[in-house]
Amino acid sequence: MRYTLITGACGGLGSAFCDLLAARGEPLFLTGRSAERLEALADRLKGSNADMGIAFLPCDLTDERERAQFFARADEMGVTFRRLIYVAGVDTQMAFERYDERKIVMQTRVNLEGAVSLIGGFLSRTPLDGESEILVVGSMSASTPMPYFALYSATKKALEQFCVGLRSELKGRARVTCVLPGSIPTRDDIKENIKSHGFWGRASVKSPEEVARISIAAVQKNKPVKVIGFYNHLIRLTTKLVPMSVRMRFISKIWSKTTKDYYSEIDKTDPT
Repeated sequence: MRYTLITGACGGLGSAFCDLLAARGEPLFLTGRSAERLEALADRLKGSNADMGIAFLPCDLTDERERAQFFARADEMGVTFRRLIYVAGVDTQMAFERYDERKIVMQTRVNLEGAVSLIGGFLSRTPLDGESEILVVGSMSASTPMPYFALYSATKKALEQFCVGLRSELKGRARVTCVLPGSIPTRDDIKENIKSHGFWGRASVKSPEEVARISIAAVQKNKPVKVIGFYNHLIRLTTKLVPMSVRMRFISKIWSKTTKDYYSEIDKTDPT
C-alpha cells in the first residue's frame, strides 16, 4: 500500500484534498501540528470509508529535528509513499518593518524550507517509477513582487522555481507540479481579507474543493505549473506586460489597507 502524504491536512485546503482522495478510496498519510485534530480528521475520513488505509503523525515543519523524526517514525511503520501534496503555508500580510524574527523564521521555514525538506525525504523513500507525484501548492502571489506581502510572495516564487527545476531532474521518473491558486476562503480572516480587496479579491477566488480537484488533475497530467482560474491566468499574463513601477503602486494601494497575521489565528486553525 502506497500512501499520499498530505501536509497541512487539517486546514481548509488540506481537508479538501483529504475528502477528494478519500472519496476515491486512496490511502492517506496526514500531518499537521495538532495530533488531536489529525486524529479527529482521520476518524471522520474513516467514517465515510471504513476500509480506507489512513495514518497520521504530527510534525512541526519549522523544526528539522521533527521533520527527521517524522520520517523515522514513518519508516518504523513500514510506510511507502506514492504522492506528496504540500499544502502547509503561512500567509502573514503586513509591512515588513512590522515583522519580528519569529514571523520571518516561521513564514520562511514553512513556505520554503519545510517543502524542500519534505520533498527530499519523500524522494529518498519513494520508488521513482513514473507514477510517483509531487504536488506543491504555491500562490498567484509568486507572479510578481508584492508590497505588504513581500516575504510570502518571495517564498512562493522560490518554491515555484524549485519545483520547475526539480521536474526536469526527475523527468520520466516522477511528476512534479506547482499550482498557483488565488484567494481561497478557508478561514474567517482570509474571507475578510478577500472582501476588503473588493473586485480584485472576489475575482481571484476559488473554493478549496475546486482548487483540490484542479490540482490533482494537473499533477496527473504532469503540468509543470498550473494557474487556477481564468482571472488568475489574466493576471499572470498582465504582470508580464505592465511596468514594474505601475504594478508596485497598484498592489501597494490595495494591499496596504489590510493586515493578516498568522499568530492571530494560530489557536483557531492549523495551517502547518
